[in-house]
Amino acid sequence: MTIIPTINWLTDLNVFAVNRLPAHSDHLYYETMEEARSAGPMAMRYELNGNWKFNYSINPDNRPKQFYEPDFNCSSWGDISVPGHIQLQGYGKMQYVNTMYPWDGHNDIRPPEIPMDHNPVGSYVKLFHVPENMINKPVYISFQGVESAFYLWLNGEFVGYSEDSFTPAEFELTPFLIEGENKLAVEVYQRSTGSWLEDQDFWRFSGIFRDVYLYTVPEIHVSDVHVNVELDSTYVTGQLQLKMELLPSGSASSKIVAELYDNKDSLVKTKSGEFVDEKGILSMTVDKPVLWSAEHPYLYKLYIKVYSNSGNLVEVIPQNVGFRRFELVDKIMRLNGERIVFKGVNRHEFNCRRGRAITKEDMVWDIQTLKRNNINAVRTSHYPNQSYWYELCDEYGIYVIDEMNLETHGSWQKMGVVEPSWNIPGNKPEWQNIVMDRAISMFERDKNHPSILIWSCGNESYGGEVLLNVSRYFKAVDPSRLVHYEGVFHARDYNDTSDMESRMYAKPADIEKYLTENPEKPYISCEYMHAMGNSLGGMYKYTDLERKYPMYQGSFIWDYIDQAVIKKDRYGKEFLAYGGDFDDRPTDYGFCTNGIVYANRELSPKMQEVKYLYQDFKLVPDQTGVTVLNESLFSNTADYHLEYILFLEGQELYRNKLNLAVAPQSEGRAEFTWPVDIMSKSGEYCIHTSLNLKENTLWADAGHEIAFGQFVFQAGQNNLYPVKGDLRVVHGDVNIGIHGRDFTVMFSKQVGSLISLNYAGREMIATPPAPLFWRATTDNDRGYSQGFHSGLWYAASLSRKCVAIGVEEKTDAVSVAFTYKLPLNNELEVKVGYTVYPDGSVCVKSVYHGADNIPPMPIFAVAFKIPADYDQLEWYAMGPEENYSDRVMGARLGIFKNTVSDNVSGYVMPQESGNRTGVRRVSVTNHEGQGIRVSSVTDPLECTISPYTAFELEHAQHHYELPNVHYTVVTVAGRQMGVGGDDSWGAPVHDEHLIQAAEDMAFEFMIQRV
Repeated sequence: MTIIPTINWLTDLNVFAVNRLPAHSDHLYYETMEEARSAGPMAMRYELNGNWKFNYSINPDNRPKQFYEPDFNCSSWGDISVPGHIQLQGYGKMQYVNTMYPWDGHNDIRPPEIPMDHNPVGSYVKLFHVPENMINKPVYISFQGVESAFYLWLNGEFVGYSEDSFTPAEFELTPFLIEGENKLAVEVYQRSTGSWLEDQDFWRFSGIFRDVYLYTVPEIHVSDVHVNVELDSTYVTGQLQLKMELLPSGSASSKIVAELYDNKDSLVKTKSGEFVDEKGILSMTVDKPVLWSAEHPYLYKLYIKVYSNSGNLVEVIPQNVGFRRFELVDKIMRLNGERIVFKGVNRHEFNCRRGRAITKEDMVWDIQTLKRNNINAVRTSHYPNQSYWYELCDEYGIYVIDEMNLETHGSWQKMGVVEPSWNIPGNKPEWQNIVMDRAISMFERDKNHPSILIWSCGNESYGGEVLLNVSRYFKAVDPSRLVHYEGVFHARDYNDTSDMESRMYAKPADIEKYLTENPEKPYISCEYMHAMGNSLGGMYKYTDLERKYPMYQGSFIWDYIDQAVIKKDRYGKEFLAYGGDFDDRPTDYGFCTNGIVYANRELSPKMQEVKYLYQDFKLVPDQTGVTVLNESLFSNTADYHLEYILFLEGQELYRNKLNLAVAPQSEGRAEFTWPVDIMSKSGEYCIHTSLNLKENTLWADAGHEIAFGQFVFQAGQNNLYPVKGDLRVVHGDVNIGIHGRDFTVMFSKQVGSLISLNYAGREMIATPPAPLFWRATTDNDRGYSQGFHSGLWYAASLSRKCVAIGVEEKTDAVSVAFTYKLPLNNELEVKVGYTVYPDGSVCVKSVYHGADNIPPMPIFAVAFKIPADYDQLEWYAMGPEENYSDRVMGARLGIFKNTVSDNVSGYVMPQESGNRTGVRRVSVTNHEGQGIRVSSVTDPLECTISPYTAFELEHAQHHYELPNVHYTVVTVAGRQMGVGGDDSWGAPVHDEHLIQAAEDMAFEFMIQRV
């Protein structure tokens, strides 16, 4: 029967696949055993990636309707690269939205309607010759990912239609092929019924963005393989069952042989059988298999050999096999018998130049980054990823929640308010088939990957019978895995949809409440720690729950990588752009920048905290030894070097290694061996301990640190204050000058501050020091409306009034103090005093007298500018990356070097960054080593040294808007509030990391010449 395609399919819920082949496993196949062992490119596959002819139309009415006809001349069309997004190749417009649908405010429609006035159409044409090895054989085409719906023609004949952007769509081309040149035509629509189901928090692209290839098959071909691996309750006997289906061809093979090899290529087991009615079943028992886990991702290699009736080898299928058992026992998820804790991230497929059309190199970088930073789990938010990603997760060892391509956020949650009046799919039976198709396509493709522990029914689509049926489907076809769905939190009538309680951005107290009320299900945070901009503060409050409550089984950070896109500014310089930068409206602006990795695949400073809090090994040193808590499931510390290092005032004194074998889920201790009298000097000592890889791995070289712990203690006293010497004081009408040998310090009564710090003719003060109470607003601050709640501190930083000046001259020291009133409250007062010593050192002390009924203060600091030539930094502080009071667990005390420009972190929207806590001292010098040192006097400080003031950062929406650099801005703080991170749209910083304005506070520091 001839099928006549119609544009009406785009809004027809019953039409989402026409002539599409059934979904099947993603296995490879070869004609010989040698080819299968090499696992190289398939000879029976021919890539169509590369340049295609292309035409872009703003809507269907303007498309070239007959472009697929053989005589339609498209030689004058432009070119487009496949795989790739249309919008990233010069056609159409980029758009980023989060929960709202992209047509919100433009079209008043309800599902399954779509906006046809703006429904961009991409018309693709590829000319090809059938490869020689495919001539006179069946030929198929595979589209691994097309967004969001497409029609396919070959040589003018309609082949098929498909929706679902993130799973393969395959069609047989054999009846339509001709000798010589063939014309393949693909018509891709950005909007379809499927668009209602793809309301993920991401850039709205379209086009052929994953691989396209032709393939053929042998005379007898296994079209689908299901490798089902089971372990008995003792985890020592494995049962491997194969279920196979032949491509219907009118013939059946006489024999199947399955050979199982270990990872040293030694044969473990062989089993043979036959196909019956184009189906084959084989099973084999494996005694004491080596088990697969993320810690030890042991893979066997299974070769499935298919023989013809005449006994000839026709096809060989290589398949990785991992023996593992994942189950729910006594309300706790267990892997191979052990309670699992997911130390996870949500991961979008993203590249700042290619969008979601990421490369294999991107994926390898990603998985190595996860492993190097102790991340053991990924949720594929919110769609199935490329098949290669799952292969890497199998091989490298990552636990996967595989999530089907479904999100309907904008249909039930309006600006955060639950309002499901027209929620889809809900209980609407007309949506069942199109939704179930997405579940089936994901399961059938991905079912053989041991890394996948959990199927997910999608994301943020409320609840209902449709999704409950999806969950039932997963459980029916795959009892070896659990099923996840967070949305039942909003629709408790459908609690059975999910095997676990899964919530997003619940606060630690809310999670504890659930866990202490005799819960029925284990708990995971499928999204937490919204890592937008300078964030991730307070993450320790969540990871602490892992040890406190067995039913708390981990969390997944939102998210892995910033979704920022390379763009050029008006001067041709590239920058990372976010929503709205492409004149896209509606948009959710910078809400796409939530990664612990920047969009250009550089680590953000937040990763420092992630790596530490996700450690499987906790090292707790003291002066005599180290206690090791091994929280891993299957790893012994004997596999690592345990190193300990002694520092005095940041300088290394001694380093050694020891061996310590601590079994999984246990605790051990090792004693240090120190040289005699090594701790005899006065000063601050630090013992640093670390576990490092003994051998190279796939993801890191030997020596890579996987865990650390520190112990800091003081021996004796240090005296920072200089002694003895002569000072000359000059009291002018306006200025007070203090002169010593080759230096001058000058204060202005008119300015009300220190105005000159001149060492041997080098002036260090470019702008006088002043009290500072405002930091550049972070993304989390914006989400909490920090400007509304605490904006008066912004004003106070700019509008203080000096009301008193005091001078005190002593032997060997002169003090000048300035008292300031602030416009917020008559009781508020800040006093900044400067004490000058004979060697030119200046001790600065800031004292704050608080008042009630005033909102928390963002920062209590003194800031000043010095010339920009002084841009080289050496810190003795917590580092090496920036840190804050609520994000300092992963930092370590040490001496670190960087430059002033390094302290402007790459958060896409400029904001507070570059802070260091625990600052004992920091030197700010030029390239000749001249400059100043800021040192703590009593308690360690917090310091930010940046090319920009808080106010310059505050008013820039992009880095290119920041001014040219003329100064180094030194901000020395007694305290800065934490950065928060529970969410980015209203969660405040936790109380203990706030600065309460009613408190009286003081801090002091020393400025010395270098």
